[in-house]
Formats: sequence, C-alpha cells, structure tokens
Amino acid sequence: MTDRLHAFLRGPLLRGKSPIRPIDALRGGAGALLGLVFAGILGRFAVSSFSGGGGDWLHPLLVAPIGASAVLVFAVPASPLAQPRSVLGGNIVSALVGITVAMLFPQQPLIAAPLAVGTAIGMMMLLGCLHPPGGAVALICVIGGSAVTKAGYLFAFSPVAVDSLLLVGAGMLWGKATRHSYPHRAPAALVSPHGTKDPAPAARIGYSPVDLDQALARYGELLDVSREDLDALFREVELSAAERLHNQIRCGDVMSKDVISLHHDQSSESALAYMREHELRAAPVVDADGRVIGMARRAELQANRRRTVEAALDPFVHKVMESTPIAALLPILSSGHTHEAMVVDGDRRLIGVITQTDLIAVLYRAHIVEAVVAA
Repeated sequence: MTDRLHAFLRGPLLRGKSPIRPIDALRGGAGALLGLVFAGILGRFAVSSFSGGGGDWLHPLLVAPIGASAVLVFAVPASPLAQPRSVLGGNIVSALVGITVAMLFPQQPLIAAPLAVGTAIGMMMLLGCLHPPGGAVALICVIGGSAVTKAGYLFAFSPVAVDSLLLVGAGMLWGKATRHSYPHRAPAALVSPHGTKDPAPAARIGYSPVDLDQALARYGELLDVSREDLDALFREVELSAAERLHNQIRCGDVMSKDVISLHHDQSSESALAYMREHELRAAPVVDADGRVIGMARRAELQANRRRTVEAALDPFVHKVMESTPIAALLPILSSGHTHEAMVVDGDRRLIGVITQTDLIAVLYRAHIVEAVVAA
C-alpha cells in the first residue's frame, strides 16, 4: 500500500511540474498582492464617487473570482488566458450569462449553477476570451445571495467589470515595473528583410508554419500558449540544437586574420580607392588603437567624398570573441540584415572577420564530416 502511494505521489500528482525560479514566484506573489490592493482601493473610490457614496449592492468590491484572475495576470502573464481581452471579456460575459440564468431559474440553484458555468464556458470560447475564473464568476452570480440578486445586471458592471479593468491596469503597471511585458507581445514573425514575399532566411529551412499547424491539429488539445509563442520557442530549440552540435567550432578557427580595415581619420577618397583595389563593398573602421568603431560602405563614402571615413561610418557592427562558438553567428548572419561579424580581442581590437561566405563554408565542411562519420 505504501509503495503504491509513493508511486502515485511521484507519478500523476507531480507529473508536469514545471521548474519555477524563486524570483518568478516572488514576482507573481508580490504582483498579485499589490494588484488586488490597487483594484480594491481604486474600485471602492471610483464606484463610491459614481454612486454618490450609496448603494449597498456595490459591496464587496473584490469578489472571489478576481483572486483567480490575479493568479493568471501576475503568475503567468504570457498566457493567452491572462490577456486583457480574456480577463475583461471572460469575466463580463460570464457575469451576464450567470445573471441571466439566475433570473430564469431563481429558485433552482442545482439547475442554474451548472447551466450558468457551462454556458459561460461555451460563450467565452466562441468569443475568443476564455478565462478560467469566468466559470467562478458565472457560479457566484447564481449562488451569491441577495446582494447579487438585488444588483441584477449592474453586478456585471460593479464589481466584476470594475475589478477586472483595474486588475488589468495593475498588471500593466507591474509589468513595466518588473520589465515584463503585459499585455504579452507575441514574437515578431520572421519576414524577408527586403520586403519580398519570400520567408526570412532563417525560416526557409527546418519546419514550416504548415508543419506546426499540422502538429497542433494532430495533438488535438487546446494549449495554454499561442501559436506565435510556440513557433518562437521551436526556433530557439532549433538554434540550441545547432549550437550544441557545432559548439566545438570557434570563431577564431574560421575567421579571416589578414583583415583589410580603414582608419577613422582616413579620407573618403583614399578609402574608396583602397576598397576598389581589394574589391570590397564594405570594410571595418578602426580608431588609432585598432579598436573597431563601425563599418564603412561604398555608397556612404561616395556621398561624403570630401570628408573623413568617420563621418560616413555606420556605428552598428556585430562583435564576437575568438572563443565564441561559430553557431552563435547562425541567427545573426542569416537574418538578412548583417553580412559580417568582427572578431575582437579582450581590448576590443580587431583581429579577424567572419562573413556569410565563411559561415556557409564552415557549415558545408561540417556537413561533409558528419556524413563521413555517419557512414
């Protein structure tokens, strides 16, 4: 018996437990505490002012389901179930459904309660605002007693709508204070940097959006995560796998060491001549100590012929160390925006460069080696 109990505790009861960092637990708990205080105080003040200080039906201003909403808003703010549309829409729709059912079956709570909750869930799903605490809102509208009955449909306004709105506002403020976005912003879709219909370079290999849709359809369950977040997560998994498989190759192993660079105080005319001589479209710019300060390109130099290179340089340049794994450059040099990375030493002095061509050559050779080893 004891062994079976231990097996149960180790199995279904604890299965699916996600690792939670202490800082996340603290952030969620503190946020909910402050958020409910914020919603309660401001809600009481706002509604009291609106009603001229009267109206017993307005109390209590914090109903129990709002505590459940706070769990989602502050503990899992990236969840689709915690977004403002779900919090506001789910709670208000459920309140309206619950009040309506309570009016239709005033003396039959055993019929009204399950009917209200079931109807509220269906309505929330159809309207795209599913919010688990909405079920509790619908239920409390049926079994909440005389205070809810007396308020009627006004109960959906206060406390439900007022509390929900203030809780969302508190979530936004807490998100800014803790540097976590709320409402959650889905990762930007990978698009071509040139404005064409082609997918971004990084999205042309690996799985496709169609593959993801088919996998979700086969899974057959409603997941508490958006499709966009799943896509971004899987791309990160692909990148991590690539870094692990190619982690033994370092930037220092493949960089070009004989780097052609320009000096910051060099004239644009001489820089252009130098670049034409070596058939370069762009070149790194260094200061008097050999530190990289930017990139110079022909177009900008030609537009500033009578000035120095420093006046025409682009200060944005991606820098890596010799020890950086080459796989770390995969998302950077395949984005379509960056074509080269500068390799620098501990003092940020230029010691090498890696271009997209270098990266392709490395991956090609690695692929051949893997094929030979596998054979």
